[in-house]
Amino acid sequence: MRVLLTSFALDAHFNGSVPLAWALRAAGHEVRVASQPSLTGSITAAGLTAVPVGADPGLDDMVKGVGDSVLSHHADQSLDPDAPGQLTPAFLKGWDAMMTATFFALVNDDPMVDELVAFAREWKPDLVLWEPFTFAGAVAAKVTGAAHARLLSFPDMFMPMRRAFLAQLGPADEDAEPGSAHTEDSLGQWLQWTLGRYGLPFDEEAVTGQWSVDQVPRSFRPPSDDPTVGMRYIPYNGPAPAVVPDWLRIPPTRPRVCVTLGLTARTSEFPNAVPVDLVLKAIEGLDIEVVATLDAEQRALLTHVPDNVRLVDHVPLHALLPTCAAIVHHGGAGTWSTALVEGVPQIAMGWIWDAIERARRQQELGAGLHLPSHDVTVEGLRSRLVRLLEEPSFTSAAARLRTEAESEPTPAEVVPVLERLTAQHRAHGRRRLGGVSAPCVS
Repeated sequence: MRVLLTSFALDAHFNGSVPLAWALRAAGHEVRVASQPSLTGSITAAGLTAVPVGADPGLDDMVKGVGDSVLSHHADQSLDPDAPGQLTPAFLKGWDAMMTATFFALVNDDPMVDELVAFAREWKPDLVLWEPFTFAGAVAAKVTGAAHARLLSFPDMFMPMRRAFLAQLGPADEDAEPGSAHTEDSLGQWLQWTLGRYGLPFDEEAVTGQWSVDQVPRSFRPPSDDPTVGMRYIPYNGPAPAVVPDWLRIPPTRPRVCVTLGLTARTSEFPNAVPVDLVLKAIEGLDIEVVATLDAEQRALLTHVPDNVRLVDHVPLHALLPTCAAIVHHGGAGTWSTALVEGVPQIAMGWIWDAIERARRQQELGAGLHLPSHDVTVEGLRSRLVRLLEEPSFTSAAARLRTEAESEPTPAEVVPVLERLTAQHRAHGRRRLGGVSAPCVS
């Protein structure tokens, strides 16, 4: 079958799709990856075939324009719909309007959607797998009749918030036409307008997909009745050279700790990034070996490098972390997931959206500690790291999460499931087009 994967142009959101794309190719399927032009190098470096569509979305400009207010708005906000008094109607309405205007419609702008649809019409994919904020993939699938699913590589906090928001809106207007979104639903209204340009009505499937492929262990998945295919997360560290250096081949003589602030922070100006100098001051003098992954610009910000710190520009995390007793990081999904599947206790400085919930849940399960970036101090980080290294319960809990992650099927084992679901949904779509109703596959 032909499989089209699509993600907006940010490596952190694309990288989670690479192992499944490899598995599909290895099974003999044709695979294309569509995104804005700036992701082309990352796609081809992963050994995949790129389809550039639209123009680059200017994410840095968006972050600079609204970043401070967005982050402060979420700093102490739980995104758990079951948390009492948290997801108020005012918060959810503001979240829906802000995210649609400044993010969803930006990374899925008209040229990107139009060129993706044009390619899908020409190439005729059987299945479209879309990064969960790249709604252009759902639009292209609905226009061409392809089966389609969201591909999740981080806990799905978006969907419970979406459901809570719709529930608070109540029923749609009685006079609304079928296929119309609620008038106060910014995301629905935007998708209704986008689908309407192709003569299609809006329905919630454009937001949910026909099913989801979820790479997050069950302990981190919000409760849901939506059709879901679980899949084991396989670390892929991006297009940087994956080389095991000589020093990594020698077992450490002291507890080794990885410090990383992520690859996205190197290219984007996030206003709540943690100062590198502060992190290294927190570990100075501890009887540990620290490996800090910092590029030249990050190293230039350092005023002092402790004797127990090794600075490296890049090292593949899936090779480094099995030698580590702990990791201190920025809270990003790829770093967090790699540490989880390697069974390494974590200090996650989560500071936005699902990163906060990942870090909180990790702490609840005893496999790490959460330290919000706006609360980071030298003493606060140091005391948490000492706890992580000295209390065996953290290592035991991290090992349990690793076992849980390994219980999920591999990408190769998921491919036959996708083949079956694609055939069922494609057949269902053909029956609907022929005027014969059929139940939706769940």
